Amino acid sequence: MKVNGDGAPTRRTQAERTATTRARLLEAGRRLFASDGFAAVSTQVIVDAAGVTRGALYHQFGDKTGLFAAIYEEVEQELVATITTKIFAAAPPNQLDAMRLGARSFLEECSAPDVQRIGLIDAPAVLGWAAWREVGMKYGLGVIEAMLAAAMADGVIPDQPLRPTAHIMLGALDEAALYIARADDRDAALEQMSAVCDRLISGIAGR
Repeated sequence: MKVNGDGAPTRRTQAERTATTRARLLEAGRRLFASDGFAAVSTQVIVDAAGVTRGALYHQFGDKTGLFAAIYEEVEQELVATITTKIFAAAPPNQLDAMRLGARSFLEECSAPDVQRIGLIDAPAVLGWAAWREVGMKYGLGVIEAMLAAAMADGVIPDQPLRPTAHIMLGALDEAALYIARADDRDAALEQMSAVCDRLISGIAGR
């Protein structure tokens, strides 16, 4: 119960209870999926960790896969927001440097355990490649297109088809992140793939 201004208890609304239950499931699921992987985590383990009933999970998300899908989308939202914040904070001198910073930041953020396990290792298998790519495009493609458009407007890269170029960049970044996630030496793989992405961006810029 909450307490009102007079110190008397008040009941939470159904919407508040629902939001709290959903948040608990998302938090517990994300923590468990990141540490143990989707296949190793049972529905019962999730609801026990969240302190809710199995029926609450089914009501909110349908099943364990539905919960995973919601968590993956949350991971992608946060990933794009973090990269965007990094770029604005760094204030690169031109859009080409901003694109290089964005690519490097994407690869670095994908090295985080939860992003790596949920977004790169389990999501393609659990959701299927098409659904995995659809979510990635939903959040990442718009950012890439905006950066490419700004770079073309500033004259730092030549005019070229916007959507196809953005698709190529997004696909390359996804493959680079997957390569790093599966590498034995991930630090070395990060440096190698960052250099490859820099060359790709330079090639798009004709430099």
